[in-house]
Order: sequence, then structure tokens, then C-alpha cells
Amino acid sequence: MTDAARETAVYTHGHHESVLRSHRWRTAANSAAYLVAELRPGMAVLDVGCGPGTITADLAELVGPGGQVTAVDHAEDILEQARAVAAERGLTNVEFAPADVHALEFPDESFDVVHAHQVLQHVGDPVRALREMRRVCRPGGIVAVRDSDYGAFTWFPQLPVLDEWQELYGRVARANGGEPDAGRRLLSWARRAGFTDITATAGTWCFATTEERAWWSGLWADRTEASVYAKLAVDGGHTTPGRLAALAEGWREWGRQDDAWFMVPHGELLCRA
Repeated sequence: MTDAARETAVYTHGHHESVLRSHRWRTAANSAAYLVAELRPGMAVLDVGCGPGTITADLAELVGPGGQVTAVDHAEDILEQARAVAAERGLTNVEFAPADVHALEFPDESFDVVHAHQVLQHVGDPVRALREMRRVCRPGGIVAVRDSDYGAFTWFPQLPVLDEWQELYGRVARANGGEPDAGRRLLSWARRAGFTDITATAGTWCFATTEERAWWSGLWADRTEASVYAKLAVDGGHTTPGRLAALAEGWREWGRQDDAWFMVPHGELLCRA
């Protein structure tokens, strides 16, 4: 496979409302707690794959006053939503730009912290992406990455329809050039990218209250039927609209269970440049 082929990957989720419903929920507290203690006022931060910007805005508050956050994403349209979040929160220390993590258009040693949340699972060459993140990080700075691991998702009740959903999602994501079980691979990728001073940890999201179950099952039911993922799954010959509808109903059935519980594990790395 050529370098160009490895670098090419389709973003499996797209930016359907059901996807952004999940992304807008993310904060530094629930998605970057492993990094927060390392942040100081005055730092220059690069937020790679910022999406709708809710984590970005938290990072900007944590490094202000005097700090600056540069937020980039491959999808230019989503940057408008991120700009709106920053404006709504009155933040003046954030700037946004389109970028490809495989070829960041910043000089060497530009940032104290380079952060990427749920990015490496979707890129064509995560090792090259990490090398680029390392390149733009100053000596002694931190490259911080966090990715979920779909193969390790755990839930109860163990409905067979969700087992089918898990297997299908993995197949579609890999066909698109990504690696849905990225969490367990982060340490290996970072070592291949040249990092030697690495702190590897794990974190989880857990959905167990009535409200959390309804939210999590609802967004995945909608995503399974109506997002870019659904189109890619059908167009790629992996499934049919009828099966997707059955999987979506499986999500809703799971969400109706009073004792339902769902855990999403993540790999996390703090890599010293």
C-alpha cells in the first residue's frame, strides 16, 4: 500500500445531527481529564480534529489568560460551529483553521501541547499523524491523544443485536481506512512514531441512568439509520437498510431496559516531546 493510500480514510461517522449530539456533549472534564492537570495559563495549544469545539473552548479557558488555542479540523463546515461555540462563550484566545493531521501547516516546535480526541481511529496513517503532532510540539511539551476502543465496548443486557452492530461497525470503519479498536493500539503507534517518554492510561464513559440510556441509545439508533455511516454501510455492501433498521431498534430496546448499562473504554497517552 502506498503512503498516499494509507493516508486516505473516510470519516465513518460524518456530521449528522445524531453524531454532533454526541460530540457537543464532550468537555475537557469528561473527555480530557488525563490532560487537564498538565495545562497552565500562557500555553500554546493545538487541538487537532476539534469538531464542534466544546473541548476546544474548555482548553482555551484553562490556558487563559495569556494562552492561545489553535483548533483545526479536516471538515471546514464543522469549524463554523466551533467558532460559534467560542463566540458564545466570549473566548478571544482561539483561532480555527482547516488542516490535515498527516501534513500540519505549522512550523516545527510551535505548540506546548498538541491534543487530539477521537482522531487517530479515523485517519489513514496514525503513526504519521503522531509524527506530525510531535514535529509541531516544542521540546518538553506534550502530545496528548485519546481514542475509544470499539471492540472493548461492554454492555448489559447482552442483546445479540448489539453484538451484530459492533461487528458491523468494525467492518465498515476498517473498510473506510480507519481502526475502530484504536484505544489499545495508541501506545504501539506512539512508540513507532518515535516517542519514548509516554504515560499510558485508560478512561471510560459509562451510561447507566434513565436519562443517559435514553440519550446514548437514541443517538446510536439515529446514527445507525440516518448518518453517513448508514450510507457507507449500505453502499459498501456490508448490510441492507432493513438490517440497519433492525439494529436501530435493537439500540432502542436496550435503552428501554431498567437495568441497562454501557461502558465505552478509551486509551489515553501523554507523550513528552
